[in-house]
Order: sequence, then structure tokens, then C-alpha cells
Amino acid sequence: MDTGVIHYIFATIVVLSVLGILVTRNLLYAAFLLVLTFLGVAGLFVLAQADFVAVTQLMIYIGSVLILLIFGIMLTNRVSGQPILTQLNRTVLGVLFSVALFASIVYLSQGFHTTEIVAVPHDIQRLGMAILTDYFILFEVVGVLLLVALVGAATVARFKGEGHG
Repeated sequence: MDTGVIHYIFATIVVLSVLGILVTRNLLYAAFLLVLTFLGVAGLFVLAQADFVAVTQLMIYIGSVLILLIFGIMLTNRVSGQPILTQLNRTVLGVLFSVALFASIVYLSQGFHTTEIVAVPHDIQRLGMAILTDYFILFEVVGVLLLVALVGAATVARFKGEGHG
């Protein structure tokens, strides 16, 4: 099969699973869709010959973070006896933030060539230098995105602990 076709298959898996995360209210289903999303992203990394990043994606995100998340959701679900459902609050703000983030990533990745990243993962020192010099802004955008996710998780945990949820 042509790598272009495989690329579009993985991209479709990622997009459809992310859309599923957005529309589902059940947190357990969203977590399983997130596993599918990360698998699709790892597949895209493999196609880009970024094996180090793909393995890191699988081991860190799927192998530990998501398993812990699913375990926490299932344990919380077991204690309360009710499925954990989310409310679709601030949907417009979330859509605007997502569009702005997507536009900034597209803008920042202009001039980014896959041949540059293909050679980098073979040498870890060059990978570190490339992340902290050439791709510093993209690295910071990912860091801010992870910080927002952490603050959101802490906020949800705080409200659950206070009995507001």
C-alpha cells in the first residue's frame, strides 16, 4: 500500500477520534478515544521516520498517562456507581481556542521540511539542539498546551473533591 494512503488513513483515525472526544459526554469513552488518537499520532510519527518520537508517544502517553487516567475514571465510576458524564460548558471558547491553536501550529510549521526531522532522531544531541533552537516556539506551544491540560485536570479534581460535581 502507498505511504500516502496510509498517511491519510492514520490522519483520518486521528481526526475522527478527536471529534468523538469532543462530542461524547462519557469520560471513559473519551479516554478510550484518546488512546486511539495517540495510536494514530504514533503511526504518523512512524511514517515520518521519527521512530524515537513514536516510541516515546507509545510508552509515555499510552503506556502510562492514559492507563492511569482510565484507571482513575474506572475507579471513580466504581465508587459513585454512576457513569461520569461531562457537561458541554464553554463550547464556543473551546472551539475558538482550538482554531487559534491550530492556526498557530500551521503558521509556525511553514517552511518545516520532513527531511530536517528525519535526520534528527538518529542523534539525540542533535534532536535536543533542534528542539531548543530551530523548533523552540513549537516546543513552547506544546509545553503551554500540556500546562493548560494540567490546570484543567487540577480544576476538575478540586471541584469533584468539594462536592460540586
